[in-house]
Amino acid sequence: MESPPLTIEIDELQTQLCILESHQEKLLERLRHNEAKLSQFQSLETTILSLNALRELVEHVIDDTRATFDLDYVSLVLVDENGDLAQFMKEDGLQLENTPGLILLENAISLKDIFGRAFRLHLGEFKPKYRFLFPGRDFPSSVALLPLVRRGELLGCLNLGSHVPSRYSPNMATDFLDRLRAILAVCLENTKNFEQLRRTSLYDTLTGVNNRRFFEQRLGEEIDRAQRCGDSLACLFLDIDHFKRVNDTYGHQTGDLVLAEIAAQIRSQLRNNDVLARYGGEEFVALLSGANEARAMEVAERIRRRIANHSITDHNQNTITCTLSVGVAEYNPEKVSPVSEADIQRFIELADQALYTAKDKGRNRVESGGIYQRKESNVVLVSV
Repeated sequence: MESPPLTIEIDELQTQLCILESHQEKLLERLRHNEAKLSQFQSLETTILSLNALRELVEHVIDDTRATFDLDYVSLVLVDENGDLAQFMKEDGLQLENTPGLILLENAISLKDIFGRAFRLHLGEFKPKYRFLFPGRDFPSSVALLPLVRRGELLGCLNLGSHVPSRYSPNMATDFLDRLRAILAVCLENTKNFEQLRRTSLYDTLTGVNNRRFFEQRLGEEIDRAQRCGDSLACLFLDIDHFKRVNDTYGHQTGDLVLAEIAAQIRSQLRNNDVLARYGGEEFVALLSGANEARAMEVAERIRRRIANHSITDHNQNTITCTLSVGVAEYNPEKVSPVSEADIQRFIELADQALYTAKDKGRNRVESGGIYQRKESNVVLVSV
């Protein structure tokens, strides 16, 4: 006769075994999940470490972090006391108004109110005081706020948000998040230093716009972009009429003031993604991406009128007015394919020749050199 206690004991052992197997499966599933997350994190880390440009860093951090961690909200806050970061990104073609996940602050006061002196990351439920970190009308239920600190300086913060209330809690492990914020802080500091060095070598300190070296680098990039997208590209050569008279009459200090003011006025008439550079002396050059000859002529004429109607007062209360002569040319990728270095130079020469035509016709005017087209190694004007 079977012993009932033994049967009960076997049943209990089988039940416990099933429970252990279930726990083991859950543990293995958790390990597989962690391995996948670690792989994704390492990929994100590698990408961030490989970036040099501030624009690329901003875009990748916002987009890749959201994808890697499957988040509903990601924002990047940067402290930009002097406006340098905004200028770097604008010069690199980033449209700040179309980057909703990026927030620039004039100082770190509001961030210090959140993170305190210890700069500890915050995990937990969303609070009303976090609203400025998540632009928009909708807000997350739980958040992870990662202060970005380097050498004791609060550079900004990376903010992660989820609709799931339990996604981030104060007692959860923060190994990945601590590592991410440390890496991002280092990359942000390095990128800022790189941008400052690049700006020093590619920036005209007198006028506040880029220099000829920067223009020549961007010219090739803009030509490549035009070829890829099939868009037109316009070039404007702008020269201050009779600028020598300003220096001779009022002195070089006033001449420098006039150069800087005219550069600022030209810049104000261009888009953020247009390129403006001082080409040499009193001559400037601009690249208008996506602009054809007609559009470039409109912009050039608007700039010419702006300068002609603008007066400048120097330190001796002298009032100076100047005029501009402008030459325009269009590069149409359909007319030139494939593009060569000679094509690029002849395109620029076409705008330069149009500038000299404007000067020959009396100055204070805009002239077009037409559309650049390669034909038997010669420049041909295409009527439009």
